[in-house]
This record gives sequence, structure tokens and C-alpha cells, in this order.
Amino acid sequence: MKRSLIAGIGVAAAGAIWFVTADRTAQAETITLRPDDAGIVATGAEIYATTCASCHGAALEGQPNWKSRNADGRLPAPPHDASGHTWHHDSATLFTLTKLGVAEMIGDPAYQSDMPAYAGTLTDDQIIAVLSYIKSTWPQTIRDSHDMRDQPS
Repeated sequence: MKRSLIAGIGVAAAGAIWFVTADRTAQAETITLRPDDAGIVATGAEIYATTCASCHGAALEGQPNWKSRNADGRLPAPPHDASGHTWHHDSATLFTLTKLGVAEMIGDPAYQSDMPAYAGTLTDDQIIAVLSYIKSTWPQTIRDSHDMRDQPS
């Protein structure tokens, strides 16, 4: 009886994990940035200015020494321009990081980051607008490289 109860709980837990992961994966795979849509980019620029620029810089330049941890062990905000690593991540990863935060994205609730999760602050469309704005500022070669990251394997 005990073994079947434990097995049942294990199966239920595995099913719940699969459901949450599958839902996030399915949602993330549908993320499409729109860097050529002037309206979305303008909206994203406005949201970026009021929500992101205080850490990531008005010109997307990030904080100084963004590759080195501060005294508190946290990394400074990276640049979102061509000099940073934002474009090294596919759109789904950028979206998930922005919406859920680093700790939840990597599955480590103890991970400390100054990057907040915006799930309760910005809608999905607003997050996509901000990311579209950021992408619109990149040189075409970097945009092309980023597009390749969004292609199915």
C-alpha cells in the first residue's frame, strides 16, 4: 500500500513537472520578435525607457564591469546593444528570462540576481515589444545571427 502511494505521488509529481515544462516550452516556442514593426518598436522603446533603462542604460549600454560580479556576488546589468550578449540567446530564452526572472528560468530559487521577473508588471505583448525594440537597434549582421538562433534545430 505504501509503495503504491509513493509511486502514485511520484507519477503525479512527474506529470505536474512535465505539464509546467511543456506549457512553458510550447509558449516560449511561439515567441516572435517584431523589430521591423515601427509601432511595436515605439511601444517597446517607451516601456524600455521607463522600466529597463535605469539598470541597462538609456542607450542599452549596461552597467560598468558587467562581466564581473559585484561585492554582493551579483552581476551588473549587461548591455543590450551589440557589445553585449543579449543577442546570443534565442527569443524564447530572452522572453522567459524577462517574464520569470533568472532564478525561475534556471530552476534555482536560491540564485540571486538584481534582474526582477516582470510577469506581474508587464504583459507578454509588452515584453515582446521591449525585446523587439532592443533587437531593432542591432546591426543587421547581429540581427541575422539572432534570427538563426530562433530557427528550429
